[in-house]
Amino acid sequence: MKLEYLLFNCIVLLGPVISQFNREIKHLSQWRLKLCTNGIIAIPFVIWDVIVTGSHWRFNEAYTLDFRLLGLPIEEWLFFITVPFGCLLVWETLPRVKLSTQLRPLRHVRTVLYVALPIGIWIFSTGVQYTGLVLCCLGLVALADTLLKTGLLGQPKTYLFLAILAILILVFNGYLTARPVVLYGEAFQSGYRILRIPIEDFGYGFALVLFNAMLYEKQVAYGRLRRKIEGCSVWKTDA
Repeated sequence: MKLEYLLFNCIVLLGPVISQFNREIKHLSQWRLKLCTNGIIAIPFVIWDVIVTGSHWRFNEAYTLDFRLLGLPIEEWLFFITVPFGCLLVWETLPRVKLSTQLRPLRHVRTVLYVALPIGIWIFSTGVQYTGLVLCCLGLVALADTLLKTGLLGQPKTYLFLAILAILILVFNGYLTARPVVLYGEAFQSGYRILRIPIEDFGYGFALVLFNAMLYEKQVAYGRLRRKIEGCSVWKTDA
């Protein structure tokens, strides 16, 4: 059915829509800020998608609408908004956990991911391009965490979030690959799969959502700081 990928996006959005009936979650949602974040992070991923579609992967015309924009079905464009938006809502509702002594090794994850960048460049040069690009992207996640000073890679909450995301990837990507809505060029990947899902898809999904979470947290922190400064200015004016 040609509407299947479109229906997939609608189902992904169903959770966030239903959650708006919960007052506490609705108060947290800040949907405009989330959509702004999703749009910014989508840009490099869309460029990546446009360049490799037809080689690293392609979209099955039996399950997608005929309309294409830059070679991508409209459903793929929606994917970069619907999935990160829903994931950010999950991220925001997860509890913050303090870093205990047992979890201190999490502080070294970012250092380990730095190594993924040069390894990814080397693997890409061997022709296994999807694997190489995913590793490079994970290395850039570590770099972004450092430059933005979000510290997400040292937070236990992040790994609970990634565990939930892994389950969602198993469900939703499992569906997309089983139908198959997405067809892969196996020459460009390692060949390792979890069920029918290329292992690279997990790294791709983690990178996409972590970039969104980092930028979102940075914007939220900036908004709090701005309100605090404005509050101080008003107090001084009144005084």
